[in-house]
Amino acid sequence: MDKLKAFESFVSVATRGSLTAAAKAEGVAPAIMGRRLDALEEHLGVKLLVRTTRRITLTHEGSAFLEDCQRLLSDVANAEASVSEGGVKASGHLRITAPAGFGRRHVAPLVPRFRERHTDVTISLNLSDRVVDLAGEGFDCAVRVGDMPDSSLVSVRLADNRRLCVATPRYLKQHGTPRHPSELVRFDCLTLSSDASQTRGWAFSVPRGGGAGEVMHFKPGGPLDCSDGQVLHDWCLAGYGIAWRSTWEVEAEIAAGLLMPVLEEFGAPPNGIYVVFPQRKHLPLRLRLWIDYLKDQYGQSAFWQGTAGRPAP
Repeated sequence: MDKLKAFESFVSVATRGSLTAAAKAEGVAPAIMGRRLDALEEHLGVKLLVRTTRRITLTHEGSAFLEDCQRLLSDVANAEASVSEGGVKASGHLRITAPAGFGRRHVAPLVPRFRERHTDVTISLNLSDRVVDLAGEGFDCAVRVGDMPDSSLVSVRLADNRRLCVATPRYLKQHGTPRHPSELVRFDCLTLSSDASQTRGWAFSVPRGGGAGEVMHFKPGGPLDCSDGQVLHDWCLAGYGIAWRSTWEVEAEIAAGLLMPVLEEFGAPPNGIYVVFPQRKHLPLRLRLWIDYLKDQYGQSAFWQGTAGRPAP
């Protein structure tokens, strides 16, 4: 079995959701594609896909293996490019989109620094909290925060993102510190308004019956709420209560002693920070280099713990 070809076939079928579509894209018969998948599943000893006459769905093992395969194939492509393209310079226009808040803090500062390294590349950065249709709107890639839904996009995980409760030392000195998520009802919690996200509330991992932690959601109330996360962040820094924020928003303030985490032992499992891009056989060099640059910067703990917007050079 050609493992690399089998991995490519699996990714193609999984992202397209159709054996016929994947076979057509590769220019082979569906039966050939099916035999590759059968051989891969037999080699691994697990079922990756559930195939019926109407649809193809990923198993739990298949979903995990898909992310690993996408990352592996991206690394292989980058390795080939570093050898075959030698001293070829990146050029052309790169269109990037990212969520507004995260993009302002942790994408926008990197864009001019990346261009300083690759002066023949021009860059457009779009900051929007809506989910942009990359292919339909002509974007090369997106930086996204949160769990990735099944899609035809390739995703590369760049970093973990946890959510945690924070407050100023002054607020905690005046009002005390909650010891369990259920105690949040007694504190001033700064929450997103009902027309924003977080409709299920704040997530915590709470042990049940002496066993492992189970993710549970609490909906704390408080005298202040807002539809804008940055406003909640500012209110929290001003000492008006406890907020539930992402690590990318508050790690710098925690490192500086301006905020303190609470209920850390109940932290829910992290989701991810990803770069996603349309499935392509050959990525432009400018895009491959941008993805590598993000991986390098986001992989440094100093990036998140330093002054916001001032990554390591």
